[in-house]
Amino acid sequence: MAIRSFRPYTPGTRTRVVTDFSEVTDRKPERSLVVSKHRFKGRNNRGVITCRHRGGGHKRQYRIVDFRRDKHGIAAKVAAIHYDPHRNARLALLFYKDGEKRYILAPAGVIVGQELISGPDTPIENGNAMPLSAVPLGSSVHCVELYPGRGGQMVRSAGASAQVMAKEGDYVALKLPSTEVRLVRCECYATLGEVGNSEIRNTSLGKAGRKRWLGRRPQVRGSVMNPCDHPHGGGEGRAPVGRAGPVTPWGKPALGLKTRKRNKPSNRFVLRKRRRVSKRSRGGRDS
Repeated sequence: MAIRSFRPYTPGTRTRVVTDFSEVTDRKPERSLVVSKHRFKGRNNRGVITCRHRGGGHKRQYRIVDFRRDKHGIAAKVAAIHYDPHRNARLALLFYKDGEKRYILAPAGVIVGQELISGPDTPIENGNAMPLSAVPLGSSVHCVELYPGRGGQMVRSAGASAQVMAKEGDYVALKLPSTEVRLVRCECYATLGEVGNSEIRNTSLGKAGRKRWLGRRPQVRGSVMNPCDHPHGGGEGRAPVGRAGPVTPWGKPALGLKTRKRNKPSNRFVLRKRRRVSKRSRGGRDS
């Protein structure tokens, strides 16, 4: 897999960088694993906007992904690698020997025709799923369960992987992509290797219209609004925010305020907190 850039024929192609989709082997999804999905456009069940800047975009169909990998001991053949419009990772279509078809997140290095299997006694190979207790120390895993049998909930984006650091009693210490070290039950399942399509981090949309195709509407800085619309608004010319620090449109502190609950029950499973990266250092926008 590689990325491709474009000559600046238009302003939209000047900075456009996309993946070449060379790893995608089939354009049409498996019909038995596709369902329609209602688009909420940032609204809740009462129609009130609870998440701004959402709406529009191209029509999508949802691919049903198997995050549980609960067909233990039954080998499956990778039939194709498919594109998924709902995530930046690719999907691998598995044909099980008993005739069932399922989608999984395509691990890096997995090719068409390869055999994958899940279970406690599976071989140590990329794409195989097994309990964390059976994963060797230092190995990279993805699609990690938080609760046994619930399915993978962590480490699912393209190019992501967690490292098995230590095993102690009923728990395994994982170093997550955020650098957080966390304890997870040893009977939770995980898939060996990292998620594929890691080159997605080097891509660039190139123009605002491509963002609209993805269902993202424009954002406006608070400092250019009126005082009735945002606490940062108003003033003559380019005025400062007029507060001790930046705030959200509803007056809550922004850019650095810790929002995790102090008495959250899962705090006892976090051995080392993640490294904080401020929004300003990432080039974040004004609220």
